[in-house]
Amino acid sequence: MIKEKKLSRSIKYALALSCASIAFTGQVWADEEDDAAVEAAIAAAAAGKIEKMVVTGSRGAARSVKDSPVPVDVIADDELKSVSFSDTNDILKTLVPSFSVNREPLSDGGTFIRPATLRGMDTDKTLVLVNGKRRHRAALVQIGGSGSQGPDISTIPSSALKTVEVLRDGAAAQYGSDAIAGVINFQLKDNTEGGSFTADWGQFYEGDGEALTLSGNKGFALGDNGFLSISAEYSDSDPTVRAQQYCESYFCVTDPSTYPAEGFGSYEDYAQNWQSASMTSKKYVQPWGQPSSESTAIFYNAGYTVSEKLELYSFGSYTDKSASGLFFYRYPHNGTIENVRLQDGSTWSAMEIFPGGFTPQFSGDVTDYSAVVGAKGMLDNGLSYDVSGRYGSDKIEYTMENTINPSMGDATPTLFHPGALINKEKQVQADFTMDFDVSAFASPLLFAFGASYMDESYELEGGDEASYEAGTYSVSDPWGFCNADGTATDAGLGVIANGSTLNCADASDPVYRVMGVGSNGFPGYSPMYSGKYSRDSYAAYVDFSADVTEKLFLQTAFRWEDYSDFGSELVGKIAGNYRITDKFGVRASYGTGFRAPTPGQQGTTNVSTRLPNGLPVATGLFPAGGPIAAALGASPLKPEKSTNYTLGFTADFDSGLGMTLDFYRIDLKDRMYAISTMDVSADPTTGSDYDNYLALVDAGVAGAESIGGVFYFQNMFDTRTTGMDFVTNYGFDNPLGYTSFTMSANYNKQEITDDKTGAFNHEDSFDFENGLPKWRGVLTANHTFGDFTLTARANYYGSYTNSDGANAEVLDKQTFGEEVLFDLEVSYQITDMIKLTVGGRNIFDNYPDKGQFETGQGRIYRSDSVVDWNGGYYFTRVSMDF
Repeated sequence: MIKEKKLSRSIKYALALSCASIAFTGQVWADEEDDAAVEAAIAAAAAGKIEKMVVTGSRGAARSVKDSPVPVDVIADDELKSVSFSDTNDILKTLVPSFSVNREPLSDGGTFIRPATLRGMDTDKTLVLVNGKRRHRAALVQIGGSGSQGPDISTIPSSALKTVEVLRDGAAAQYGSDAIAGVINFQLKDNTEGGSFTADWGQFYEGDGEALTLSGNKGFALGDNGFLSISAEYSDSDPTVRAQQYCESYFCVTDPSTYPAEGFGSYEDYAQNWQSASMTSKKYVQPWGQPSSESTAIFYNAGYTVSEKLELYSFGSYTDKSASGLFFYRYPHNGTIENVRLQDGSTWSAMEIFPGGFTPQFSGDVTDYSAVVGAKGMLDNGLSYDVSGRYGSDKIEYTMENTINPSMGDATPTLFHPGALINKEKQVQADFTMDFDVSAFASPLLFAFGASYMDESYELEGGDEASYEAGTYSVSDPWGFCNADGTATDAGLGVIANGSTLNCADASDPVYRVMGVGSNGFPGYSPMYSGKYSRDSYAAYVDFSADVTEKLFLQTAFRWEDYSDFGSELVGKIAGNYRITDKFGVRASYGTGFRAPTPGQQGTTNVSTRLPNGLPVATGLFPAGGPIAAALGASPLKPEKSTNYTLGFTADFDSGLGMTLDFYRIDLKDRMYAISTMDVSADPTTGSDYDNYLALVDAGVAGAESIGGVFYFQNMFDTRTTGMDFVTNYGFDNPLGYTSFTMSANYNKQEITDDKTGAFNHEDSFDFENGLPKWRGVLTANHTFGDFTLTARANYYGSYTNSDGANAEVLDKQTFGEEVLFDLEVSYQITDMIKLTVGGRNIFDNYPDKGQFETGQGRIYRSDSVVDWNGGYYFTRVSMDF
């Protein structure tokens, strides 16, 4: 049996960890039987002077941040609350410079699930954990770029979090194939009593984007030995508009000379028609901006100690969220709104539904839920165990409004349900740890080992028939009015006799018009493209760690994984931390990684409007392993393999100053990425473009005539990512209160070391290496005096360069300047329970440089800019702790 004293110590040590705050002083060690050290740790924690402790990266053995062999950020509950965002993605972006996420106003599913990066690596290369257990992936596969498919972090409300641990190092050998760039572990609240409630309201300086967030947490005791903590969050935000009027050389809303023949006599008449016909801004036909969104999330975390040997636990979540954005404006006679000749010989165009053109509205409803159950404890022989099972599901259901299926002509609806994407995961996992006394070591040798089985599936659920139907007008002369020699058939002569203007000798007559297939903007998933992709995998790992001497900590791990679709792989890692003195230390790691493409990345299909050469084009994404992509030259996907190197230094001074500096390099082999878009044309004189069209026709693609570009994912190239993370903290008492400073900086550079396919054009290659800021930094100052707290934060973004000219040897380039966005907030503790906070983000209303390329069509700023383009935002927050 476990000794009563040992159990009591475990409880006290857990308390010490839960109380731990900013790391300013030296490490506190507690020997297994040394209660005095534990009591000292608790006292230090209560005084706010203990170092933050982490378990992520050390497989069950808690270590202080500076004594961890790899860099880990620990974000406590009070730090999470100090950020004025409600979206957990934005909170991490604010507090962790190497984590980046941007708001994409017009990016299909990216409108709802925002792509993020850690150390320049995409979402699917960062493992996300909740309470140390893998979080299931979202159903969305980001089209274009890396095609990443990772968990939707926005479904995790910040009100449910006790701490967040961000391990900035490859950890595939410890946690699994997704952990190439690092690991983010969200620790849920585990309070047995009390709770909190927060109401947050704000809007942008422009008077739009009004946002309301209501969140709360309540803890309950389950008898004398258990807890249940429930957290809920509701958020609702309005759209923003940062646009100018649609005006291009080929069509300008404010220039009557570009209006169609059946247009309007004045701009006012014209605008009145498109405003009444389109669900768009009353000022702009193309209102670029942040989409509207609404979300409700509920999390629970529960545990119950059955005996000294057994603790049961469970946690889970349910999130329902929706968002709605707008696609490109379809101006009259743009190829989508064209005359067709009906069965009676008359002509019809969608202008009879939308007199001023239309802007498709794209909406998505996300339903996400998960549950984990498990048991953990310690056997008489000292073996600790943790056995768990989890289930997670994420579903996105799409809706298209204010659009048409052009091929259906006058029979088209204007509301479509293109289908749904569903990702499901089931996993059983067992983890074990045991200490062994090794006389030569300064501490027991921790031996961790475990195994898991995971079953995952990805499904494309078909849409309603009208969303993908190849209607009557998807072919030339559907009613058989004309002969091949340009004369009218008997049917054609019949409609002419009834007054039709049919002219079979005129190649531009509407009878020959071939219209696009499917709900325009986002065609639905037809039976041909629908289906389910699934696989299972097994994994086993071992992990050894110990303080070899009083100054040297070493850790090594190996992991074997076997996938039903990609075979097996063995990866490993070694890491260490050496304390040069009590104040200075050095740490380093070397590891290999392996990431198998997800079922979603292998199976996703999409046809959407993109701008490969600056103009809107219907572009098709097809599975690399499918017949369509194969006809275009694609090869089936294979796993990515990585090698990680880190070298870091830590310093901790009695004055309250602490610093860490970590250098890293990530070599990624066979990196998966989307090829540069291949042009498609039904014109026989266009060479390779026509060959691509014929390949689509031969593969049975309906409406191939309306597709202007195609692409697919491939193992494109080998890359090298190099960078540096710097973090420093300093806090001190002064006559005016207590003041603390935190500065974090990240430098990150990516380069292509081996282009294996040649499928990247010059523009895409340049932008991959130069299109993001290499420098990113955050400086936060916090001052507390009496019942007031003042927080100021500066967010720095370095310069970066974007290019234009897909096939040019010499590219046009635009360099975007450095930007600093300042945040400021003031809090007042009204009572012991209630706090009022007012403040602003980007208080000087700063904007990034206006874009020269990949803008237009009403867009002013690059929509993929990592620097926010919404301007200043002010807010007020009332919070209550009880």
